[in-house]
Amino acid sequence: MQIKQESEDDLLKKDILVQQLVNSFGNWVRTDCENREGGTARMTKALYPYTSLFSPIQINKLTVKNRLVMAPMGNCQMAEETGRPNDKMLQYFFARAEGGVGLLTTGLVPISHHIDSSVTEKGNYSYFPRIDGTRTNFMGWRDLAQGVHARGSRIFIQLTPGLGRVGNPQCLLTKYQLPVSASWNPNFYLPDVPCRPLTDLECDLIIRNAAQASMDAKVMGIDGVYLHGHEGYLLDQLTSPAFNRRKLGKYTDWQRFGVELIKAIRKKVGPDYPIMYRIDLSLALAETYGERMNTVKSLKNFRNGRSIADTLNYMENLVRAGVDIFDVDLGCYDNWWLPHPPAGMPSGCFLDVSKVAKEYFAARGIKSNAGVEVPIVAVGKLGYPDIAEKALRDGKCDMVMLGRPVLADPDWCKKAYAGDVDQIRPCIGCQEACVNEFVEGGHPQCAVNPRTGHEDVLPKQSAPAVTAKKIGVVGGGPAGMNFAIYAAQRGHTVEILEKTNELGGIANAAAVPKNKYDMHNYVEWLKRQTLEQKGVAVKFGVEATPEYLKAQNYDAVIYAVGAKRINPRIPGIDTVNMVEATELLRSPEKLGSAKKVVVLGGGAVGMETAYWLSYEHGCKITVIDMLGNFMDGACTANRGHIIHYLEDNGAKLVNCATIKSFEPGKVLVSRNISKGAPDVYCTWTPVLPKNVVNPLAPKMGPETVVEEHHAELFVNALGRRADEGQYLEGVKQHVAKEIYNIGDSFQAGLVWGATKAAYNLAQYI
Repeated sequence: MQIKQESEDDLLKKDILVQQLVNSFGNWVRTDCENREGGTARMTKALYPYTSLFSPIQINKLTVKNRLVMAPMGNCQMAEETGRPNDKMLQYFFARAEGGVGLLTTGLVPISHHIDSSVTEKGNYSYFPRIDGTRTNFMGWRDLAQGVHARGSRIFIQLTPGLGRVGNPQCLLTKYQLPVSASWNPNFYLPDVPCRPLTDLECDLIIRNAAQASMDAKVMGIDGVYLHGHEGYLLDQLTSPAFNRRKLGKYTDWQRFGVELIKAIRKKVGPDYPIMYRIDLSLALAETYGERMNTVKSLKNFRNGRSIADTLNYMENLVRAGVDIFDVDLGCYDNWWLPHPPAGMPSGCFLDVSKVAKEYFAARGIKSNAGVEVPIVAVGKLGYPDIAEKALRDGKCDMVMLGRPVLADPDWCKKAYAGDVDQIRPCIGCQEACVNEFVEGGHPQCAVNPRTGHEDVLPKQSAPAVTAKKIGVVGGGPAGMNFAIYAAQRGHTVEILEKTNELGGIANAAAVPKNKYDMHNYVEWLKRQTLEQKGVAVKFGVEATPEYLKAQNYDAVIYAVGAKRINPRIPGIDTVNMVEATELLRSPEKLGSAKKVVVLGGGAVGMETAYWLSYEHGCKITVIDMLGNFMDGACTANRGHIIHYLEDNGAKLVNCATIKSFEPGKVLVSRNISKGAPDVYCTWTPVLPKNVVNPLAPKMGPETVVEEHHAELFVNALGRRADEGQYLEGVKQHVAKEIYNIGDSFQAGLVWGATKAAYNLAQYI
């Protein structure tokens, strides 16, 4: 691929390589090749044994036992009020060290308290761990380092100069202080809130704090420091001309802050202590938004981002200052699906990025201050051993970084090394329990692993049941299967009663699109685990009536029957060709010859179905939703990815629209067109959580118009609701001594809710 730069005008610069990559992240499903970089991925072991993954590597004077790095996943709410790492954080990392990861990295640890007001809350509390304080805090870090070392792994602490414009602007209300940035920049969450420029003195203080925190980390036994310089956080803001437009002072040179920061750390910690730097090769904003960079108020100032050549030159200067190792990706908050690749992104999505950096360093013979090569770490959808191994063998990177895959399965490394690849629990790429939890105020968790983030209270091996029971599970979806596995492991005898001839439930439909390969892998893994679990029997084609259940003499009956679809009562609905979204996914032949499709409902199911129809079937798509924002409540990265690429492929999104009636081949809607109606295609500003009110948001007016939208096929994606009917009837008929209701039949939602409910019930039943 070409890496040279094109220029549409003097202000809008684009790198050809970045543009090619950004384009490919939407349309890759059209040319997908099975199980390869840039396509789908499977839990295969064609390249086993993984000699490259499990070979040692030197970082400065430090030897790491293998090429696997645990990505920083943000350890929010994993520390005491002082910032001292608590047992939740310790056990979380110990589990991954026991699983064989060579190098662990912590989530971000701010070093700008009392400078960047967004890193602390009212009362000077912080949801981040801290190392800038007392011996009390130091003790927590010491415990962490010692515990990781006892399990054979290494750990780096990730230091951040701050959040800057991507921090919570609540400091404006709670502390009467503006958020900060490199220059006058709009806040990411509330673009109408300005972020003031840091003074040179404040920048100098952050540098001194970083040096001291690094020395503290070294004394505490932590193996290295890791600078958070990507994704548009404060360090990235200070070291990118997109954000740093300073006209006065010593930091007008956008490279200077980063170089001075590294020099100060290196001087403090000495020549042998590893320094790692996380960087984006490009913000990719111009390549993502094109002409919008000239028209959207909150994007206009960011047109002059670093080119690839600029970034490589900066990286070279960072090495001269003292950096030993880099991990490299693309993007920032304003195109959040790039640095947080969701389920819809192809495997190994940033391997061309790491390759560019690696080849640049090799061509110029760049060595670290220790006189050794500077390893380049690849990131992005690499949780499949064959894909990761091939990346190393092909010379596209020196190490592989895994974040969500080791949240899903802490033993990923152990299983890959042993060749038990089919036993690795796959990540589904949903980002709801990991990334989205930060936004909602939680700590790292995982939709498919109920122990993640709870290792301190949930033992790896469940206690045997006091009394072994015969348990009937009605429904073989994710909730039913997970419960059966966990209950059987405790010694119960479990029978799954599935009315169809296949396990999986609605998850089978969710796994159909090519871009949902993560979900496909998980569903297949869960089916295997269920069928192979001792103590679990599956009965297909069983209608679990109260009479049938009573006849089986179960000690307990678990209802996990899923949700039922919403069938709207709208005039004329029977006059149009309509199919329910999950039915269409299960039976694509129901699409017939239709090429013009209207999807009713802009939630996750509706939008994912629309994406599938648009890219895999070449349909002209319109999506209609009554809310202002599509995929409201979904993770920002997942939402942004689908909306951006649906628009890119010509899909029409119609928001604030109430369905009035149907007529043959068309639907009539009343749509709010007031100035307060949200821009449905806006992916550069997030949808705020429901408990956060934006006082600056424009109010919607009463102006509406009636629109007609024509289609050959209408897809009902208006949602599903909990199907409690069977459970309530079972209670009424007293089908067993114990009766429970879990999963979507209790509360329609995500895999995460089903998994947690199944696990928790299995622990106490």
